[in-house]
Amino acid sequence: MVDPAGDKLGTIDAIYLDDETGQPEWATVTRGVFSAKAAFVPLAQAQDLGDSVQVPYDKQQVTDAPSPQADGSLSQDEEAELYRHYGLDYSEHRSDSGLPAGTDDAVGRDVSGPTTDQAMTRSEEELQVGTQTRERGRARLRKYVTTETQQVTVPVQREEVRVEREPITDANLDAATSGPAISEEEHEVTLREEEVMVEKRAVPKERVRLDTDTVTEERQVAEEVRKEQIQVDGDQDQLPRQDQR
Repeated sequence: MVDPAGDKLGTIDAIYLDDETGQPEWATVTRGVFSAKAAFVPLAQAQDLGDSVQVPYDKQQVTDAPSPQADGSLSQDEEAELYRHYGLDYSEHRSDSGLPAGTDDAVGRDVSGPTTDQAMTRSEEELQVGTQTRERGRARLRKYVTTETQQVTVPVQREEVRVEREPITDANLDAATSGPAISEEEHEVTLREEEVMVEKRAVPKERVRLDTDTVTEERQVAEEVRKEQIQVDGDQDQLPRQDQR
């Protein structure tokens, strides 16, 4: 038999069954090879761990327990004294389980939590997955000036001198002989041409702004979860009135 921490309380010598129901009610435990004193420990909240039985009592409480004569039976007075020592309610009226009324023989002690009722609760972890918004970065618009060379073909006009000669005819005779017969003369013609004039002006081309789009994608989340499993060990109903361990 072991205490809640798993430390050994002693060796179980015998199991005392209820006279009416035949259910295990008490165990006698010896604490050493040379110890003649057997301690009575209630089995109402005991757990069968396979190679040991665990009870919710420490070594000092078992050691200080009343020690009736382990002669195979307990009187009501002896049993009442033991129940008071272990903090259990005692009544001479018996329940269907054979234990005193008000005592639940099916109460189990869960080492991971408080004492349970007649049923053992099996729990498991479930993933609770959600999302939260966080800042992933920033984008900004920045305008800067670059320079490039553009070539444009522009048609330009210019005047050139062309010499025209015409013979003297009756039509132009008067104009041809209006001046001196022999003289020196100069005639000047002004030549004109077009030249390319370049001007630059800023012309709006487009409007640019930043906006956001929401994109949905699926991501796999993996996390370990724990779950409790329940198994049944042994058959307490088949124990004899006194079982040596």
